[in-house]
Amino acid sequence: MATKAKSLKIRQVRSPIGRPREQRDVLRSLGLRRIRHVVERFDTPAVRGMVNKISHLVEIVED
Repeated sequence: MATKAKSLKIRQVRSPIGRPREQRDVLRSLGLRRIRHVVERFDTPAVRGMVNKISHLVEIVED
C-alpha cells in the first residue's frame, strides 16, 4: 500500500520589491513568481526552512 507524501501549498502574499536579494532568491527557488501564486512542495526540513526565512511574504494554504 503506497502512502501519500505530505505536501505544503505555499501562496505568495507580498511583493519581494525592496527585500534583500537572499529573500528574492528563496521565493524564486520555491517557484513563486507573483502575488497570489500557489505552488505545492513536499514537506521537507529544507522547504520548511525556506518558508520560515520568508514567512512575512508567504502563507501556507489549508485545503
